[in-house]
Amino acid sequence: MVSKADDWKNWQRVLLPPVRDLHNLEVYTAHGGYKALGKALTMAPEDVTQMVKASGLKGRGGAGFPTGLKWSFMPPVQEDVPRFLCANGDESEPGTFKDRQLMEYNPHLMFEGILIANYAMSITTCYLYVRGEFADWIRLMAAELEKAYAAGLVGTNIMGSDFSTNIVIHKGAGAYICGEETSLMESLEGKRAYPRIKPPFPAQVGIWGRPTTINNVDSLACVPLILRHGADWFASIGAANHPGPILYGISGHVNRPGVYEYPSGMLITDLLHVAGGMRGGKKLKAVVPGGCSVPVLRADMIDGVTMDSDSLAEAGSMLGTAGMLFLDEDTDMVAFLRRVAHFYHHESCGQCTPCRDGTGWMENLLARIDNGGGNLRDLDLLLDLCDQMEGRTVCALADAAAWPVRNTIKRFRKEFELRCKRSVWAASSI
Repeated sequence: MVSKADDWKNWQRVLLPPVRDLHNLEVYTAHGGYKALGKALTMAPEDVTQMVKASGLKGRGGAGFPTGLKWSFMPPVQEDVPRFLCANGDESEPGTFKDRQLMEYNPHLMFEGILIANYAMSITTCYLYVRGEFADWIRLMAAELEKAYAAGLVGTNIMGSDFSTNIVIHKGAGAYICGEETSLMESLEGKRAYPRIKPPFPAQVGIWGRPTTINNVDSLACVPLILRHGADWFASIGAANHPGPILYGISGHVNRPGVYEYPSGMLITDLLHVAGGMRGGKKLKAVVPGGCSVPVLRADMIDGVTMDSDSLAEAGSMLGTAGMLFLDEDTDMVAFLRRVAHFYHHESCGQCTPCRDGTGWMENLLARIDNGGGNLRDLDLLLDLCDQMEGRTVCALADAAAWPVRNTIKRFRKEFELRCKRSVWAASSI
């Protein structure tokens, strides 16, 4: 738990510091920008990777895999064999909107993290894959990246060293599935974004069959902070099992929705307070702690629960992307779940039958219940459908569709049963 004597109340932002025009290269360098890159270039590449390992940094894209460990999976360098990094900025999950804040307010922190990662893994090119709808931020980042090239921070012999590397901004293909790492690579290659079967893993066979590492842009933005302040500093922040600063994207029925930077391991109740409490003075009914795919928690389940992987797992949910959705007492959970199911049905790539057909069945059954034509058997059918979908597809989209359905029905069963009983009573009175 992070409440180390409520240290979060005195937290000084490092990912999104309160510096005016920080997106400009001149402002970023005036505040110490690219010094971490300079430090990395004086170290052996394997020492940079070891430093990231020692920091305990875990991926901020949802899976929470240790970043340094992922870097170490890259095979030994082979002459004339290019190696690639994919920076995943295809932020598309409902309830998640933290990455775009980095792109808008502190893009050079991402660029610096990418360059350090490229050096650590001897990578020649990074493709920064950005959600296509983020057109304004793509233009902003392209302009700032051009400045970085002109300043010798990217390209040939960066900062006067022997290391050369490039960053290419790639506009995404406009589908949620492109955020899955192997789908992202397929999209970059100009193909339909179907997830790949693993193994082989990207570190062995990635883009165009070459070694590739995929990291979330938020994960990469943490890397310069580790080089600048040290691995021990990063590891000391927040929850020991998931350390470092977190960008909490808070939305829903709160007074002050937005992106808030605090240490990991914050109490959910503290974050609700940070967001100004529930709108209109209403009671809290439920919390979705990490984007719409993670299991919902009832208000009576969050006492003492902190925003880290262990605490949330014990409570029956996941940290995910830390995109927190607070729902008030008037929320219709049937209508809410129907909306979530519609998203996953719409965004299924259609490659795997359990996902292609299962997401459609989910939406149709929930629509029938929501429209007043459902029955109690539909609830058990939905739960059985979750069992038939989870773990039976190439990627985790089917799992992401099943988790909210299973847990919302189980944790708000009476509300769903009441809606079904109403339809039964209505039919019997005709």
